[in-house]
Amino acid sequence: MSSHGWVGVALVKIASLYLFVGLVLGVAMGLSRNFALVSVHTHVLLLGWATLAITGIVYLVLPRCAGTGLARAHFWLHNLGLPVMLLSLSAASLGEARAEPLIGLGSILVTVGLGLFTLNVLRGVHTAEAAGA
Repeated sequence: MSSHGWVGVALVKIASLYLFVGLVLGVAMGLSRNFALVSVHTHVLLLGWATLAITGIVYLVLPRCAGTGLARAHFWLHNLGLPVMLLSLSAASLGEARAEPLIGLGSILVTVGLGLFTLNVLRGVHTAEAAGA
């Protein structure tokens, strides 16, 4: 693996942690019959498990994209923003209205990170096509 392959591998590993957290949260909600955190459960599995796993796999398939500053920025923005969003969404779902601005902050960080991922992939695919790869 190249020195830039860490981004894809790290994203897949982190995604697997979110998968486990999402499954445990789902089981806990089912057993307790308390579904106050269903939106947190959904975001853990969608933005944590599915999105991080898919973007990690994309970086492994497109190593040209993994070695960029855009990939590093995506990695950090997503992995800093998602916990902020999830923790504040949990607090808000449990009645703490003061947490709502932090949901927005975390969401913006994740969205900007995924925007950079999109730009990176579009540039990387275009560059690969131009090079005849």
